[in-house]
Amino acid sequence: MAERVVLAYSGGLDTSVGIGWLKDATGKEVVALAIDVGQDGEDMDVVRQRALDCGAVESVVVDAKDEFANDYLMPALKANAKYQKQYPLVSALSRPLIAKYLAQTAQELGANSVAHGCTGKGNDQVRFEAAVTAIAPELTSIAPVRDLALTRDKAIVYAAEHNLPIEQSKKSPYSVDQNVWGRAVETGFLEDPWNAPIEDIYTYTKNPAEAGAPTEVIITFNQGIPVAIDGESVTPLQAVEIMNRLAGDQGVGRLDMVEDRLVGIKSREVYEAPGAIALIAAHEALEDLTVERDLARYKRGIEAKWSELVYDGLWFSGLKRALDVFIDESQKYVSGDVRLKLHAGTAVVTGRQSKQSLYDFELATYDTGDTFDQSLAKGFIDLWSLPSKIAARRDLAN
Repeated sequence: MAERVVLAYSGGLDTSVGIGWLKDATGKEVVALAIDVGQDGEDMDVVRQRALDCGAVESVVVDAKDEFANDYLMPALKANAKYQKQYPLVSALSRPLIAKYLAQTAQELGANSVAHGCTGKGNDQVRFEAAVTAIAPELTSIAPVRDLALTRDKAIVYAAEHNLPIEQSKKSPYSVDQNVWGRAVETGFLEDPWNAPIEDIYTYTKNPAEAGAPTEVIITFNQGIPVAIDGESVTPLQAVEIMNRLAGDQGVGRLDMVEDRLVGIKSREVYEAPGAIALIAAHEALEDLTVERDLARYKRGIEAKWSELVYDGLWFSGLKRALDVFIDESQKYVSGDVRLKLHAGTAVVTGRQSKQSLYDFELATYDTGDTFDQSLAKGFIDLWSLPSKIAARRDLAN
């Protein structure tokens, strides 16, 4: 049997041409692997057949939507994960899952290499290859666009010469990557950070300026994971899908940012992640109610580091695993209900309640019944500020 290479297959131009290009350059048979992570609008049966029509010896499609939601999105939600305090790691979260199946499929088929369609300028090449190396260090990774000089112009010519059943337009206005957690749009006119996004680039969200009456929704969490919406039990995947629809209809979750890429360049990116942004807002509000002050303060730094590790392709690193343990422990009491008002591009928390709440009304109230002993405050302030007072005396004496 000829040697095989397992290709992460998206169904687009680069990976479709990459099937024949890989075979010609390496002499290896190509197995196409497509992972369904909720990329809306794509028929995975069509994608599977397209890979075969483009020359793959096998075409494997894996429905990983629930696994993606359970094992990748829920840890991100518990971490309130946002790279640069904005980006909810839409593409970064799917790559380690895809890499896991790449490595697993290669091992099952006895292949000694895997491949992906990334360029040498992006983050995803690092995410795929670092993850594969962490899972199966014996495998090598090949990137046709980066390693085998497969440019877009060459891909278009190759597709035409071989009558491949794919879109062959030379002028795609932008590049899109999507899954159930959100949608990333880049390149084209968006490469100039002065150019405003146009309405045509959005599909997960409606125009906030055309939003109807506000939508109110109650999300129930159990240990940091959404388990019900408006009283109806949901799986993690269902929670994301429902919030995508509710928040998307109100234009929630549009992001326009200049991002610090792992490879050292800045990149203008536009995202829409309605469910992710709404769920993170609700989760943070419930943490405010249920997590003690010092733990909450420390966790914010952990969240930033966790987000950076995932963005940088280190999902399977020892530090990331250790931080997961900390974050899971922090979620022990993050259970209760959060009420959100979704309207005109905003997701505003209007109420929160929990049996694990640390909010004590009798301590917090300024009205009759206040149990807070204000007489203790003066002595507390004297002791709290004592180091500053002593240091100030020294400073003034010199």
